[in-house]
Amino acid sequence: MKKEEALEVLRTINEMYPRFNLTKRKAKVLVPNLMQMDYQGVMKNLSAYIMEHPYPPMLSEIAAYLDVEDSHLEEMEKWQEEAKKVSPKVKEQFQEQFEQLIKAKGR
Repeated sequence: MKKEEALEVLRTINEMYPRFNLTKRKAKVLVPNLMQMDYQGVMKNLSAYIMEHPYPPMLSEIAAYLDVEDSHLEEMEKWQEEAKKVSPKVKEQFQEQFEQLIKAKGR
């Protein structure tokens, strides 16, 4: 979410809950957290929240994050498949070279 969108979320909360009393100090603390979230999802959650609660929400109650693919697991699986193709002799050579490198750097 962009900074202006985060401020829009806070202005909406402030309009719906006058006791929220949006201040510059509150905005300074809350905006960076909101910027890590998905604007459309937060606004959807806020809209639903407003219908059921007479008090202002905590950010955790309206939070929404974009789904981020965890490509690290796929990458590790790919490396493991590639490692299976390496011959034991080559692995042994790498291990010896690695140990020599560690000894050289340890001096």
